[in-house]
Amino acid sequence: MRRALTETVPLEPPFHHSLAFSPRLTRAIRTGTRRQYDAHYVWMALTDSLAVFAAMLLAYQLRFDALVPTLDFWLLLLTVPLITPLVYLTMRLYRAHQYSTAEEFRRIIVSISLIISAVAMVSFWSKASFSRLWMLLSWGLALLFALTSRRLWHWRVRRLRLQGQLTFRTLIVGANGEAERLAATMETKELGFMPVGFVAGSLDDVRLDDRRVLGAVDHIRELIRQTKADCLFVASSSVTADDVVQIMKARRLEDVEVRFTANLPTVLSSRLAPQTIGGVMTLSVNVLQLTRFQAAAKRACDVLVAGLGLLLLAPLLLAVALAVKLNSRGPVVFRQERIGLRGRPFTLLKFRTMVVGADGMLDTLREQNEADGPLFKLRSDPRVTSVGRFLRRYSIDELPQLVNVLKGEMSLVGPRPPLASEVALYEEWQHDRLEVRPGITGLWQVSGRSELSFEDYVRLDLFYVENWSIAYDLFILSKTIPLLVSARGAY
Repeated sequence: MRRALTETVPLEPPFHHSLAFSPRLTRAIRTGTRRQYDAHYVWMALTDSLAVFAAMLLAYQLRFDALVPTLDFWLLLLTVPLITPLVYLTMRLYRAHQYSTAEEFRRIIVSISLIISAVAMVSFWSKASFSRLWMLLSWGLALLFALTSRRLWHWRVRRLRLQGQLTFRTLIVGANGEAERLAATMETKELGFMPVGFVAGSLDDVRLDDRRVLGAVDHIRELIRQTKADCLFVASSSVTADDVVQIMKARRLEDVEVRFTANLPTVLSSRLAPQTIGGVMTLSVNVLQLTRFQAAAKRACDVLVAGLGLLLLAPLLLAVALAVKLNSRGPVVFRQERIGLRGRPFTLLKFRTMVVGADGMLDTLREQNEADGPLFKLRSDPRVTSVGRFLRRYSIDELPQLVNVLKGEMSLVGPRPPLASEVALYEEWQHDRLEVRPGITGLWQVSGRSELSFEDYVRLDLFYVENWSIAYDLFILSKTIPLLVSARGAY
């Protein structure tokens, strides 16, 4: 197969043409994307240090009510530009293009904790100790500033990728269905990959007239030079162990990025642990179960935030209640039965956003349904009041669910709470989303809201159930507020 392929689709030999394609110059061309990332990370390191520096300075002013810090404090601050990049490098945060945003979020939390701990140690050993409240304020502000800085950098990266920068020229190793799906995924420019062709693996059954297949994996190094690729993306179902040896040799000698697909359900990288068994590389998948301590911590956080939220938002809640009452006749709060933890029904609370008798009008509107599955969504729903449309746009109508959280019926973060009629239509595997308490916000909220299909709802909810952690809850909460302000995907 491999001989027939290379004879039918001959390789162009630019690596023989001239000095323009010498290994040294070809490598310089190929690693241009990586150099772009390196320059990007240098500026990112500067803003990372500034974020911690500004956080500690602001925390000092808040704690000690002093605009001009002492000399001891300024000397302590001088350690920040040294400690911060070192910790971030140790946590590999300057290889962020290799991680998901959730994994980057987790690493930033750990990094900020280590940085503040290191500063506290320096403060103690220099006998210039500062209060514990200052340390706590510094940690919270540093985390806020660091995450905000990274979010701005991600926005910048997306813009650059849409312009064709920070994008790897990618050879897809594989010529099967998995490789085709990889190529289709890479059509999204924001991901930072530009496919330049396919390379057949030993397990592929390749049509000999398929001109997209540039050659076989035996010629991977020549193909890298021919296409000026700086990344190999390997469809694991196409290659054998011998193929992988060829690919890793190309990684070493040609200095390209290498990515492998894993035939696993979508899981967070923090759950995976590489392990070599008898010379075979394996991935152990850690089981995530809510231990008693974790469940208690999650519940304590829910109660604390929901209680504070109701207290601080009381004036807003009263104003919204008055607006709903004056806008249309009927109760201020809408009550609806939803299905919660382990299939138990509960009464969900929302500010009323529809006219009285809206349920009775549903049958006449079903033909206009814009959602799929058991969901009903209508962008211009005539039952929604003028005030209700505004409340829905910014999800203000969901605020009474803080009471559901205090009662233990819901959590701050969790799957979308379904109707009983939706659950009745579930397939067996879809019932797994009922294993945890439903949430006011969740992956469905920060990933598109009403723009999502029913299948996407369920897929995201099951991903959350499979990958729950306190850090992941914080990650979802951190994405929720900007999303609500932008009102994206809400109607």
